[in-house]
Amino acid sequence: FAQDGKLIGMITAADTIKEDSFDAITKLKKLGMQVVMLTGDNERTASAIAKVAGVDRVVAGVKPDGKEAVISELQKQGKVAMVGDGINDAPALTKADIGIAIGAGTDVAIDSADIVLSNSTLTDVVRAVRLSRATLHNVKENLFWAFFYNLICIPLAAGLFGLSMNPMFGAAAMALSSVTVCMNALRLNLFKIDKDIEEKHIQREKHTERKEEKQMEKKIMIEGMVCGHCEKAVKNALEKIDGVTSAEVSHVSKQAIVTLNKEVSNEELRKAVEAEDYTVTGIE
Repeated sequence: FAQDGKLIGMITAADTIKEDSFDAITKLKKLGMQVVMLTGDNERTASAIAKVAGVDRVVAGVKPDGKEAVISELQKQGKVAMVGDGINDAPALTKADIGIAIGAGTDVAIDSADIVLSNSTLTDVVRAVRLSRATLHNVKENLFWAFFYNLICIPLAAGLFGLSMNPMFGAAAMALSSVTVCMNALRLNLFKIDKDIEEKHIQREKHTERKEEKQMEKKIMIEGMVCGHCEKAVKNALEKIDGVTSAEVSHVSKQAIVTLNKEVSNEELRKAVEAEDYTVTGIE
């Protein structure tokens, strides 16, 4: 907007990414995946978003059939999972090896997908990948155990080595195999799908606790302040002191609450206030 040939204001619009998008894409790349963004937006907008999100490759200005064609090309390199939430994503979701729809997306996208995420967050894609890999690993363990166990026990039960086995022991051995497989499958209940998130949360809490332990407050009673300018003068004087992180000053209550991140002597605080021609009557 302009007035008398001078700029007085401006309205801008920009596409923003969700807070967890960069973190989710980073984790997907750590899991060995190539992240490709398919969008109908123009190249400039798409490239700007991709740069912020950390996407490996961008295909911009594509229509629904164009997204499907890109998926077909990517499938020549390996398995492809498609994440989408709109009507334009439906053909690509159907074409991909695994279609993943966002829970808050359109009904068409949800119906076209193999997996529907209940929350509208990309971090759930990371969770789905981790859980599916853990499940597949568990299945392979169970198959190995079952084949190995039966390879040994069936010839033994048939008397191949000249040994005879009581049928009761054979039945018990068979039951043991089933119990072992089931117990191994139940280990998935102990799988920590958000282990790194939990560790970051614990570290953040410890950092906050240490920060709170380091900070302390002092109350300074001051006489002579009569207006907001007085408050500002005292505030600036106190916040110039090394170790003072903030100062809340009120001429009404005639006091200043000072937050410190290290020990500061009362005398130093007193001198700073009295240098502005105000009187300190007490420090708590």
